[in-house]
Amino acid sequence: MKIREIALKLEIPKSTVHEIVHDTLGYRKVSARWVPKMLTEDHKLQRVEISQRLLQRCQQDNGDEDTAHIGVRPGGDFEANSNLFDNLITGDETWVHLNTPETKRDSMTWKHPSSPVTKKFKVQRSAAKVMATVFWDAKGVILLDILLQGQCINAARYCSTLDRLKEAIRRKRPELLRRGVVLQHDNATPHSANLTQQWLQRYSWEILPHPAHSPDLAPSDFHFFGPLKRHLGGMTFQTEDDLISELRNWFDNLDVDFFRENPLVLENWKFEILIGCTTYTQIQLMAHQFSSHQVDRNGDWGLDKVRKGPISLL
Repeated sequence: MKIREIALKLEIPKSTVHEIVHDTLGYRKVSARWVPKMLTEDHKLQRVEISQRLLQRCQQDNGDEDTAHIGVRPGGDFEANSNLFDNLITGDETWVHLNTPETKRDSMTWKHPSSPVTKKFKVQRSAAKVMATVFWDAKGVILLDILLQGQCINAARYCSTLDRLKEAIRRKRPELLRRGVVLQHDNATPHSANLTQQWLQRYSWEILPHPAHSPDLAPSDFHFFGPLKRHLGGMTFQTEDDLISELRNWFDNLDVDFFRENPLVLENWKFEILIGCTTYTQIQLMAHQFSSHQVDRNGDWGLDKVRKGPISLL
């Protein structure tokens, strides 16, 4: 019920109702949290099972003891004596617009109480855009592939991108081809198509399992594309070539710490996996144990990602 309805029913002032509800009872008015996909019970079960397998792989390859308290047995059905993160390549796609408006947060400025209120006019993203497919590892970007507007991505186009990725690995990371590539991508249709699976089997690339509708377990989504979009915020490009040139320039100037140490992207990924494997009570206990090194790039605890994250897990 609304404050006005309660006041009319009880025949008391709205101010009195508001004081009782807000100040005495501690209620506050909030909007429903938007989630892109409501997970079914099968989705949730698959997410937990896949997260447990990934966590076991991390523990086996790295001797990780930080996560032993949740009761997942180290080991599993994976190869031994190989470091997962040394062989891991992750990739994903994102739309990039010729005009990306600056976010409200990025436009914040320091203001004196006597200064006039600043105004920001709403700007729409341009319709003109390109799709950037980025593959990267703990050392940096391996391949940037651009899909121009009007073109479509399908299994054949994605296999062509994988051909270019294989050649880029041969030039930049030849040791990966000898040790064996571990590829992490989501289960979008071009990635899971039979043609793509045949290509991956032909070159014996291992594919990490990825649960459906789980962008919070994809490193590109929770670590890589956010800083890219913030960098492009407020910029306007006249041509696609100008935009592509800026993309390549940004990727080329990224420090290696961005990929490995700042903000501990691999640890953040393992923490996201832990979220998928635990109950809410276990997450609360876990947040204290990880507090010394599991603070995300905005200074918020990983626990907030469960409360405010893009997908309802619990």
